[in-house]
This record gives sequence, structure tokens and C-alpha cells, in this order.
Amino acid sequence: MTSEALDLSRLRPVLPSPLEPVEDERFARHGVRLVLKRDDLIHPDLPGNKWRKLAPNLRAAGGRAVLTFGGAYSNHLRATAAAGRLLGFRTIGIVRGEELAHRPLNPSLAACAADGMTLRFVDRSTYRAKGDPAVLAGLLSAYGECRVVPEGGSNALAAQGCTELGRELRGVADVAAVACGTGGTLAGLAAGLAPSQRALGVPVLRGGFLGEAVRELQTAAFGAPAGDWSLDERFHFGGYARTTPELHAFADDFERRHGLPVERLYVAKLLYALTELAGEGAFPPGTTVAAVVTGGPQEASEASR
Repeated sequence: MTSEALDLSRLRPVLPSPLEPVEDERFARHGVRLVLKRDDLIHPDLPGNKWRKLAPNLRAAGGRAVLTFGGAYSNHLRATAAAGRLLGFRTIGIVRGEELAHRPLNPSLAACAADGMTLRFVDRSTYRAKGDPAVLAGLLSAYGECRVVPEGGSNALAAQGCTELGRELRGVADVAAVACGTGGTLAGLAAGLAPSQRALGVPVLRGGFLGEAVRELQTAAFGAPAGDWSLDERFHFGGYARTTPELHAFADDFERRHGLPVERLYVAKLLYALTELAGEGAFPPGTTVAAVVTGGPQEASEASR
């Protein structure tokens, strides 16, 4: 298959993604307006930043097999597997945790397998070293020629793909906020915004490495750090895929108020953080905040509670 044959437009993505104003007194009482950027509606199998990050990488793969990485509940693995099924190319997922090979597949990994993805489970030390050329060569040796896409899909191509998200938000909001896993969406979002706008990242991971990751991605994608952006790392709820009863209660309340099902990992953490920041006066009165909805409610898992 050639890159010309890999026509992603036949998947009919909804672009630009819709904007949805939200009337919420938790923002209104502080003079802040909230709008939702419904990237979750771009495509049912490749929602949100998964589409924006994967699309340029899939075009570069040109129909070759794609090998990529993720944890047991990785939405990136699911989207890659779905793209392989829809567009007719082979997918291989390197999954963190060799012990999972001897257990029944969870719903996320079962969906990957049903979409034809070959799953290989590796121990955590190997997974951490996946960027080492020798380790990567060992992983690739069993699968022949592949296009390697990093964990979360975040590389220079992905950051370039996410600039369109920023461009779609020009003139819409003063602050564009997104939940961050690996930093690729924030890197591109900030680069695509107008100079008068600011991008805000809310990490879902414990630790302070994301700022450097975003700078490295922007340098690889654009030659230098780009745009006005910042990270607020106070609202990660203990690390990747961790949630709490408090967070689930917040998501349920948001759904009751606004009729929008909220994905519990990324989107709920983002909206919770924005509500807290509005209450702290972090946004001057008159500020419009656009929250990027990067995934749908089907991404949440009982196992992540």
C-alpha cells in the first residue's frame, strides 16, 4: 500500500471539531466562560488527539505495519488497532507488563485484539528501555519492516498534527486547556494558537518531566519551543490511570448538569482542575477557557478506579 492509497479522508473525520458553550455557575460566578472543544466527536474509533496525532504518523507509514507501545488500558493502542482495521494495515502493540500475557484480556486489550493487533507483553524494565536502539531492534526483529510510533503517539509529526487544534481555537478562547499524558497534544496546541492566547496543560501523570518533554517535542517539530504554554501538575490524582471516588462524583455531577458523558481519566481530571482554578481566581474575569475533550466515555474503565 502506498501513502497515496492510505487515504484517511475516507474515514470522514468531523473537522473542525464542534464547539459547545457550557453554562456552569462554578465558572460564571468568577466571570469565566467555559466552552468545550469536542474533539471526541472527530471519529468514533479515533477520537480527539488520537486522530490528530496518529493521522500524520499513518500517512508517513504509507500502509506499512505500525508498531507502537502502551499500557494495559492504552487508548492510543486501541486507536492504532482500529486504524489498522479500517485502513487495512498490520498493527503490533508492545504492552507494558509481561504478567498480563497469562491473564484474560481486559476490555481495552480485547478490543485491540479484535481489531487484529498483535499484542506482545514485555517486562517493565524492557518497556522503560524501549527507546534504546538495541532493545528496539530486538522488539522489531520478530515483525519485519515496521513504522515505529512512540507511546501515546507523541513525536514531532504528532505535535505538527496537533497545531491544527490550536488554529481551530484562534479567536475562540483566551486559554485553551488540555489534559496531558505524554505532552504531544500540548506541544502542538500551543504552537497553533495565536500569540495572544495561552495553552494550559493538566498532567495526568505523577512527576515533573512533562515540561521538558513538551520542549523537546516542540524543538523536534518546529525547531524551537513555540507558543505561550504552562503546566499545572496539582490535579493528577496520584498518577496515570488513577482516579478517586471524588473524581467520579465530579464527573457524574458534570453529566447531570450538562448532559455530557465525561471520560473519567483525562477529561474529568481536566474539567476538575479548571473548576478548581476558576475558584482560586486563576482566570481573570472576562476570560474564556476552552477545554479540549480528547476522548469519549467508553475510554473509562472500572479497573482504573
